[in-house]
Amino acid sequence: MGTKHKTSSNAFNDIPIDELKPGMYVVSISTDNKKLSIKSEGYILNDEGVNKLVKSGVKRVCVDPVKEKKTEQIDKVLPELSSDKPKDEPKVSLEQEMKQANKLYKNAKALQHKMLASIIEGKVIDVEEVQEITNAMVDSIFRNQDALSCMSRLRIKDEYLVEHSLNVSILMTIFAKHLGFDKSTIEELALGAFLHDIGKVLVPDEILNKPGKFTRVEYEVMQEHVLLGLRVLEETPEISEIAISMVREHHERIDGTGYPHELEGDEISEYGLMIAIIDSYDAMTAERVYKQGMHPITAFKNLIMESPACYDEALVEQFIQCLGVYPVGTLVCLNSGKIGLISRLNKSKPLNPCVRIFYNARLKQAVAMEEIDLSKSKYKDQIDRCIKPEEFSLNLVGFFKAAFID
Repeated sequence: MGTKHKTSSNAFNDIPIDELKPGMYVVSISTDNKKLSIKSEGYILNDEGVNKLVKSGVKRVCVDPVKEKKTEQIDKVLPELSSDKPKDEPKVSLEQEMKQANKLYKNAKALQHKMLASIIEGKVIDVEEVQEITNAMVDSIFRNQDALSCMSRLRIKDEYLVEHSLNVSILMTIFAKHLGFDKSTIEELALGAFLHDIGKVLVPDEILNKPGKFTRVEYEVMQEHVLLGLRVLEETPEISEIAISMVREHHERIDGTGYPHELEGDEISEYGLMIAIIDSYDAMTAERVYKQGMHPITAFKNLIMESPACYDEALVEQFIQCLGVYPVGTLVCLNSGKIGLISRLNKSKPLNPCVRIFYNARLKQAVAMEEIDLSKSKYKDQIDRCIKPEEFSLNLVGFFKAAFID
């Protein structure tokens, strides 16, 4: 590991070049025998920046860990992401699919509540019933994935366990579709994602819902939810190995720091690598009673920062390409003061999606609803930032229903 060097105000870390990652702030570099100061200290924006130093014979670098925390201001990889794959055109419009997606989401939540209650009572899960609802979700996503994607962005703070599992299932389906998996495999992945956290219902409430940091003992108890979930599935007939692997591996990490089996690298299946990314992303962006959710971009940057140690780097990039820099359903404020929801992605210009406007922050009032395609030159509007509805006292759920469902 690297060593620390103190200056008058900072503690810098001296690390070997192979530990340098995008997002770190370099203050000086070293070759084999002598230390060289670089004229312009700064951030390492991508792997190419690391490779340039390696090719220059750099063996060690001195980084400022304090400045590394400020990487939310670095665009790094995100603005450069674009997909060479043409996006499948939706088979139906967002408006057409939204009412069905809303009903599906409600039914899936109700089934989660029912299933978790059955587990507490020691009953066997009705897999056929669960598969029926997850297959219907897959069908919806194949018709127009933006509908359920929008639904997954509307959260109720005290229903995290139920909504998290449902949202991970939705995101897994969208991701697997983006990667080109066949539909039957996607259905198995959707089922496994829907079930991935079932063991948590057997964890004591005081630990499961603890707002502060876990003690060592509490963390060990929380980790048991994976094995508890596997135990439930062992008693459940007709569960595929794909679904079981997602329950077993969603907390495993490439560098072996995950749990419960501390699997490393190739020991983790591709499905396990995928759900690790999605599970972490949804947990980071979730609104909790005791914690505000991150904006999607911040969560993406965290995933990038923790790759390739924890997450598969190529899959993280694909995941961001799949959802878009601004995922559908994200609330944004434009530089004009207009506020709206991302309603459609633009794969060729990921920083310029379509936004459904409904409010003007400068006028502090609702405005006539319109959809703006930021990629069209006639619109000078650009996204200023992602926002939270409470910043402007907005009833986001009410707007959402008026815009898409009612």
